[in-house]
Amino acid sequence: MTSRKSSPWFGWTTLAPLIAIVALVLTWGRALATVPVVVVAVVLAAAVLAAVHHAEVVAHRVGEPFGSLVLAVAVTVIEVALIITLMISGGPKTGSLARDTVFAAVMITCNGILGLSLLVGAWRSPVAVFNAEGTGSALGTVAALATLCLVLPSFTAARPGPEFSPAQLSFAALASLVLYGMFVLTQTVRHRDFFLPVDHEGEVLEEEEHVAPPTTRAALTSLALLLVALVAVVGLAKVESPAIERSVAALGFPQSFVGVVIALLVLLPETIAATNAARRGRVQVSLNLALGSGMASIGLTIPAIAVASIWLSGPLELGLDPTQIVLLVITGVVGVLTVVPGRATRLQGGVHLVLLAAFVFLAARP
Repeated sequence: MTSRKSSPWFGWTTLAPLIAIVALVLTWGRALATVPVVVVAVVLAAAVLAAVHHAEVVAHRVGEPFGSLVLAVAVTVIEVALIITLMISGGPKTGSLARDTVFAAVMITCNGILGLSLLVGAWRSPVAVFNAEGTGSALGTVAALATLCLVLPSFTAARPGPEFSPAQLSFAALASLVLYGMFVLTQTVRHRDFFLPVDHEGEVLEEEEHVAPPTTRAALTSLALLLVALVAVVGLAKVESPAIERSVAALGFPQSFVGVVIALLVLLPETIAATNAARRGRVQVSLNLALGSGMASIGLTIPAIAVASIWLSGPLELGLDPTQIVLLVITGVVGVLTVVPGRATRLQGGVHLVLLAAFVFLAARP
């Protein structure tokens, strides 16, 4: 992994998360005029870039594949907090918010981040290479989680509509935790080498010996600033959401499209980090980020929402509609065909990006 030197104490990557937190405190719960909305958007973008920097510092310290888990889990935990907060404040009308957010995250990670990583990785070389065993197991786990938690509720009969009964929801939550835990153990302990970058002959690439990892103190500082930046990103995204809602309404898009916009903002740090890794020839790291983020979004979000549903009022709609199911199925099929060879061209990356475009377009014009 390419070195990421720790920032000076008063460098922009240190100041950006702190300024973002101050902006969050000053703007939380307030209606903003046009100029403050623009200022907050600039601060939000700076916090996103700072989050990417600190995530790469931590990842370089702990090495792969542990480093790829840092940003994925951190973003997902904060995403869960944002969903629960919005569901509590929004009441019964937010019954499908968890489903819309998780599905958007899956489509963005499995098509957007994955497709962009393959496109960038294959730009300067004939093909982008990766370990098919590790990537395939990650894709299979995402497919199983998505089917169990997002497809089955549309077909079960215990409750009317796309809902699980309490017993079914408990089973789905427990199964999600078990699958996610098993995958993390597989990735970090049992078959760690399946998730390390490989060369064109399939040999695992060793870390660059001439690059010294950051000190423990620098890594811990970056970890703290990463968490601060992610909290600020999610919080400021919520602050910006009224302006986004007004813009969405003005464009004639359904209000559910707001969730897609917010998911794009929250996943932007992972997108940038994955693209940077692919640009450095570490396509496997990019795919670890993409599929790990999609998996964490389901495997952590659904159990958290299941627990929160005890106190939440109104229905919890998890089942996808027919159009969304079709998009999920074609994503899984194309993903399998992409992963099996262990190498991909720009074409495969382009196919996944077109599927993301189809998802965004149909979310705007259902």
